[in-house]
Amino acid sequence: MNPPDCRYSREHEWVRLEPGGTAQVGITDFAQQELGDVVFLTLPQAGETLAQFHKFGEIESVKAVSDLYAPISGEVVEVNSGVAEHPELVNQEPYVRGWLLRIRVTDKNELDNLLSANDYEALVALKGQH
Repeated sequence: MNPPDCRYSREHEWVRLEPGGTAQVGITDFAQQELGDVVFLTLPQAGETLAQFHKFGEIESVKAVSDLYAPISGEVVEVNSGVAEHPELVNQEPYVRGWLLRIRVTDKNELDNLLSANDYEALVALKGQH
C-alpha cells in the first residue's frame, strides 16, 4: 500500500512534504520489489541542487543498476546515512527508515506534475498486466 500523504513519479520515486518546506524522497515499494535486494546506493551530497525528473543517483541491486530521478526540485539538506550503511532498509521499509534524501523544496507547484497514491496504484497495476 502506497502512503496517501506521498506523491509519486512515473519512475517510481516518492516525495512526502514535511513541515518547514522540506520533503523526504525515496523509491516506492513497487520499485524495491522489482529491483530485488538493494546492495548499494550512489546519492548526492548535502548542498547539491536537484531538478525535477533529472537523475540524482543510482541504486544497485543483485539484479540491476537503476538510475534515480528527483520527483521534485530542491536542495539536498540531508542524505539518509542509514541506507548508506544498510541499503537493505530500502527493501524493508521504503517509506519509513528506507528514505533516501531530505530536500528543501524550491517549488511546491511541481507536486502537480506527480501522481496521487491512487493514480500510482493504477499505473503499477497496468505494469503488472504486461
